[in-house]
Amino acid sequence: MTAPSPAAVDALAAALPTGSWTRDPFEIAPSLKEWRNRWTGETPLLLLPRSTEETAQMVRLCGQLGLALTPQGGNTGLVGGQIPYGEVLISTRRMRAVRDVAPLDDAMVVEAGVTLLEAQQAAAGADRLFPLSLAAEGTATIGGVISTNAGGTAVLRYGMMRDLVLGLEAVLPNGEIFHGLKRLRKDNTGYDLKQLLIGAEGTLGIVTAASLKLFPVMRSRATAMVGLETPHAAIELLARAKAETGGGVEAFELMKRLGMEFVLRHIPDTREPLDSTPPWYLLIELVSGEPGAAEAALERLLSDAFEAGLIIDAAIAQNAAQRADFWKVREEQSAAQKPEGGGWKHDVSVPVSRIADFLDEATAAVERFAPGARVSAFGHVGDGNMHYDILCPPGGDLQAFLGQWMEGSRVVHDVVATYDGSISAEHGLGRLKTDEARRYKTAAEIAAMQAIRAALDPQRIMNPAVLF
Repeated sequence: MTAPSPAAVDALAAALPTGSWTRDPFEIAPSLKEWRNRWTGETPLLLLPRSTEETAQMVRLCGQLGLALTPQGGNTGLVGGQIPYGEVLISTRRMRAVRDVAPLDDAMVVEAGVTLLEAQQAAAGADRLFPLSLAAEGTATIGGVISTNAGGTAVLRYGMMRDLVLGLEAVLPNGEIFHGLKRLRKDNTGYDLKQLLIGAEGTLGIVTAASLKLFPVMRSRATAMVGLETPHAAIELLARAKAETGGGVEAFELMKRLGMEFVLRHIPDTREPLDSTPPWYLLIELVSGEPGAAEAALERLLSDAFEAGLIIDAAIAQNAAQRADFWKVREEQSAAQKPEGGGWKHDVSVPVSRIADFLDEATAAVERFAPGARVSAFGHVGDGNMHYDILCPPGGDLQAFLGQWMEGSRVVHDVVATYDGSISAEHGLGRLKTDEARRYKTAAEIAAMQAIRAALDPQRIMNPAVLF
């Protein structure tokens, strides 16, 4: 769409209740820059609805006035999909209610502006677990993680956000409200419309509330940091862990030594988790509904793995503080890269059995393309998702290196494609990868996505620069 008409923006503001919008540049500024500082956007108006009905009114008016909208949750996205470039910005951060927690249904209903951490706490208050967990959970909101189909560290056991949503309430591009807040596990009455909205990155509507799955709280939990020679050992160890626990593996997180060095160098209150300094680290977390069972299973797993020569070092967390220390060095992997200078970021997935092969092949390809570049790889072995980041060589020309981002990413993504993988495992496409995805999506896939979008948003007012 063309640049917004100042007269249309004025008309929108005049039609809305006082306090539901702002033009204050100081209030708007934090919403215009994403965490990695790659995108800095602009907007003529920030809309701040407090209810679904108010959101619907705003969307209807924008449609009538020909104004495009960019929806935003906690602004923790990493592909730029939440940053406006002239569009009206609409934030769900004021929609903060936990509407209901129903332990007997193993469900809760929360509004879009509730943070992921607050949702976890609401579930815990009813002796239930909401399992989605990621580093930005104190800021990321439920509406945002639904719209991007976030993953996190527990996908291996509980699935992506798509698997955790029972029902949705949302405002469609024409301003109508989709009333889909069901708590049903079974509803086989045609198209599952909520699934169109999950992962759509705000292009098909604005999520305003969700009915979410809850789970029993596990009665035992055991955590270990393990040292490995190669990622190939991690794949075999994962198979052994699944067999040992019968599905009790909740986290299985791989980290390269280089990333660990960045964390220890730049993140306060972190320490080397093992006595040795292995080439690769693995954070393992097992759970069980039986007291003491997870601890016993972890000890058996590690003992057998030592005997088989799969691991070279290990430490089991003896208390909550040590567990938190182990998780901190994993969760700060991205943040620790910032002081090292910029780099090319990749959020990719391949079949679990091919993760180690991908790491070997992609690293060789990167070294041929950009000699001296530093590869920092970490991610979720259990679901095949690796964050494969390439940093500028020490003392190198950072701007020139960043100028190679798209060409360098093509090198990595082409390797991903050979394993029938995905160039975006959990962050979405956003502004960063929409054009790149055309290289890897089939014509039929793109045409189907375009047809769905045209049917629901013929004016293309919802996040117009994102997706096809």
